[in-house]
Amino acid sequence: MLNILSILIGLFSLLIVIPSQIPFLGWGNWFALPVVVAGVAVGALSSRNGGRNFCLIVLAIAVLRLMIGGGIF
Repeated sequence: MLNILSILIGLFSLLIVIPSQIPFLGWGNWFALPVVVAGVAVGALSSRNGGRNFCLIVLAIAVLRLMIGGGIF
């Protein structure tokens, strides 16, 4: 059950991260980061790894975009 919850949290945060890839909307990643970290935490409590791994991929995309944009853009 926690794995499914982690996947749902990851999908919700992915919906925030995808539009944040557009220039000047990178600030949306700052809103997605706490949600993704919560998904990773829930996924870590699960007996399966799929949800946690999905949230880690979304987290990597958001952090990479923030690094490229200098943290704001």
